[in-house]
Amino acid sequence: MKKTAVLLMIIAVLSKVSGFLRDITLSFFYGATSTSDAYIISITITTVLFNLIISGISTAYIPMFKQIEHEKGHQSASIFTNNLINIVLLVTTAVIVMGFLFSNILVKLFALGFDGETLNTTVLFTRIGLVGIYFTSLTQFFTSYLQLHGKFTIPAMIGFPFNIIIILSIVISSSQSNIMILAIGSVLAAVIQMFFLVPSLNKTNYRYTPILQFTDKNIKKMAGIVFPIMIGISIDQINLMVDKTLASKLVEGGISALTYASRLNDFVQGIFVLSFVTVMFPLISNMAAKKNTEDFKASISEVISSVILIVVPASIGIMILAEPIIRMLFGHGHFDDRAIDMTSHALFFYSIGMIGYGFREILNRTFYSLQDTKTPMYNASLSVVLNIVLNFILSSYMGISGLALATSISALFCSTLLVIKLRKKIGSFGLKGNFITFMKVIFAATVMGIIVYVMNEYVLTGWNALFKMTVVIFTGSVIYFILIILLKVKESKLFLNYLRKRIHL
Repeated sequence: MKKTAVLLMIIAVLSKVSGFLRDITLSFFYGATSTSDAYIISITITTVLFNLIISGISTAYIPMFKQIEHEKGHQSASIFTNNLINIVLLVTTAVIVMGFLFSNILVKLFALGFDGETLNTTVLFTRIGLVGIYFTSLTQFFTSYLQLHGKFTIPAMIGFPFNIIIILSIVISSSQSNIMILAIGSVLAAVIQMFFLVPSLNKTNYRYTPILQFTDKNIKKMAGIVFPIMIGISIDQINLMVDKTLASKLVEGGISALTYASRLNDFVQGIFVLSFVTVMFPLISNMAAKKNTEDFKASISEVISSVILIVVPASIGIMILAEPIIRMLFGHGHFDDRAIDMTSHALFFYSIGMIGYGFREILNRTFYSLQDTKTPMYNASLSVVLNIVLNFILSSYMGISGLALATSISALFCSTLLVIKLRKKIGSFGLKGNFITFMKVIFAATVMGIIVYVMNEYVLTGWNALFKMTVVIFTGSVIYFILIILLKVKESKLFLNYLRKRIHL
């Protein structure tokens, strides 16, 4: 599992870099302006609707497929897959029609501060973007199906064609002075992304059949599992709506600044946390179906420690280097000093909760693999209530930064509750070892952070920004990994063995 996760990390890094190029391109040509805000909100709305339809279903699909395959065979699981896809496409059609009819209301829900031309542009972008939900839904199903068959590499690469098309649409829209191309480009990117998976899908001998059975008992069972997941996701989307709405009222460009900071935070999650979770979820779902309790617990503990090993130093490093990172990545074109200041402060406060986001992702999937979808739902409910309360309190004192800090606090608090709940459910699963790893990692990351701060602020002054950042990050990483090896952190052996194989030691 670890070797596959390391490979996925490498792919994720490259994919996320292409995602950053997309964001940098948008910030260069449109800055933190009403146009970029309109585009980001339209993307947010279509993403939220997609998540409401498909995220809960695709999450429950993997353990359901494994259970059906284990009990009735692969053919029955494939029939279930096609039936589910057809039902989802029907539901998607209804959601798209409703979204088109009520797009004005949707935009106001996410950006209450929008009016006039900005509102009209966002509504138009949203209506065009809704069509893309068909293709992103199919992409999600195809990705899950490939992962179930042990195919992780190609699904991990779907960000490349998507980001390339988006980048081209941004450049062309700016050169042609036609912002409509932005919205059309997002739909085209979704189409290309879906077809990117088709060759790999054919190699699994998947065959589509037009079956539609609402009364199938597996569909009914899955509906019971999915409903709490969808409630939890809906609650998370409410949280997102409140963040965006408050950002739209605080300052022009606030949505863009918050979004860029959030995506940098997601960069770490996407590379490290999701790489492990992607490999872990089908495996632990299979273990849960076969009631292989000991291996199940060991796998959870292993993933938690691995995430601690990487996310904690990343969090500390980003907090220290937030401003130079934002300036280097986005400080060009129309992205001015004001935008840099807003975004870097938001990134600093998002980074505080980075480990909380990671734990929550792992633990939610763990509960889902046990077909317990209610616990994550209740946890999400508490998280959004806490976050909204903190949003109103902190944003009144800290502006955009307060919204980011509120998100971090709620993530840390609620992920801790999930750990406690999981231990009550399955018993001891290696938390003592996880805690020892955490304390060693905190010490190593703190030492690294001090050295990185001194180098950035006092030693390498006047250096080229890119070269300086490269030297600082490389030096900090080397120091950190030397320290965790000296501290005998168990998980560091994976990286040592991997490096030895790479250089044939």
